[in-house]
Amino acid sequence: MTISGTIDRPYTHDPKKQAPMTSSLREPTGSAAPAVSSTTDADDSRQNRTREMQLIPEAMARVHMADRMREADAERRAVRLVAARRMQRRAERVSMRARRALAMAVMQ
Repeated sequence: MTISGTIDRPYTHDPKKQAPMTSSLREPTGSAAPAVSSTTDADDSRQNRTREMQLIPEAMARVHMADRMREADAERRAVRLVAARRMQRRAERVSMRARRALAMAVMQ
């Protein structure tokens, strides 16, 4: 029993197990690239291209997550800076209050 695949669902994804592509009779001679005597180079390049193409979404997701992490770090630094400035102003007010209290105690 021979199982044939379709374009959407090929029988195999391994280029070495796929049937070689043949030119149609209607195609004029010399219109396509000349046939390569050795198919190993073509198979290797096709396999590498397939692997690279499969890894593109993963690489894009990695870059996207790195951008998100940088944004989150920048947001955390901004929040810490705002909190530090707020605490500094509060400490300055407490310091001024303590100075006034000391000055009032000395003047009496």
